Amino acid sequence: MAQWYLSYNGEQTGPFDESQARFQIDMKGQDGFAWQDGFSDWLPIARIPELSGAAAPAAPPVQAGETPSGRMTPSASPVNADEIDYKVFGAEMQFVEIELDPGESAVAEAGAMMYKDSTVDMQTVFGDGAPASGGFMGKLLGAGKRLLTGESLFTTVFTHTGQGKAHVAFGAPYPGNIIPVSLSDVGGMLVCQKDSFLCAAKGVSIGIFFQKKILTGLFGGEGFVMQKLEGDGMVFVHAGGTVVERQLQAGETLHVDTGCVVAFEQSVDFDIQQAGGIKTSLFGGEGLFFARLRGPGRIWLQSLPFSRLAGRMLQAAPQRGGSQGEGSVLGGLGGFLDGDND
Repeated sequence: MAQWYLSYNGEQTGPFDESQARFQIDMKGQDGFAWQDGFSDWLPIARIPELSGAAAPAAPPVQAGETPSGRMTPSASPVNADEIDYKVFGAEMQFVEIELDPGESAVAEAGAMMYKDSTVDMQTVFGDGAPASGGFMGKLLGAGKRLLTGESLFTTVFTHTGQGKAHVAFGAPYPGNIIPVSLSDVGGMLVCQKDSFLCAAKGVSIGIFFQKKILTGLFGGEGFVMQKLEGDGMVFVHAGGTVVERQLQAGETLHVDTGCVVAFEQSVDFDIQQAGGIKTSLFGGEGLFFARLRGPGRIWLQSLPFSRLAGRMLQAAPQRGGSQGEGSVLGGLGGFLDGDND
């Protein structure tokens, strides 16, 4: 009998047989996704006749402009975010250059801009620049969400006001890699570290994602609040060191250092687990807990979290008793003799 997995707001449950799955859907509604062995990707529950009822339309055959999973590509679906072209430059210290057509816009964190053409207008706005309902109060609520994720109340919107093509570039804040992700390819939502967002096409909503499990929120490395990027446009996420993308199969589990988790699809179940016994937890150097990621879905990991880099730099500072002589047995006297006195 086919086993079903269900996903609501990034929380995965299952496996269920068909009757159990329908019971869960009756309680939670059809505003979710489902997967079973043989599916190439998660599908909206409303498009699966076995789960949504006889009246629900069957998934149509793949048409031109449509992906095998049944989700429309940006060129074939109603697009709310601006469609932008881009190019990533560099290796260790990357930056992304975005190409804008007249009237197109990109939104970025304050201070992320590297350069722009003169025809690109720069304007600071409340929140993320996405359309907000409720007038000023809606914008204020959106800006307040950014405060919860440790970001500024404001973002900067860059709009091409001239003719032809124009470019604007955004630089990474520390050594690492920039990850371009099309939200239409990840079910319209990406969950990421609260400080990893760099820039996006205007129209992408930058919200908050609460960890509903208390232990995950307390010890998951990012607290109760993570960033939630929603829409159908391009987003650019920054990660430290080398970045690896993994595709987890249904039920496949990966244990990861909590700080190394950059982003994951909403279908991935994120939880924490104790790192071995008491002795291992206290003296293993890996902390008390690690993250448990269970598929199906894509995840992005970083080899050098900024917190780890900052911690090593702090330990090496002379004020904290770190190395003062670059390894010289003479210490400070050695630095004086070889002229390293800056």
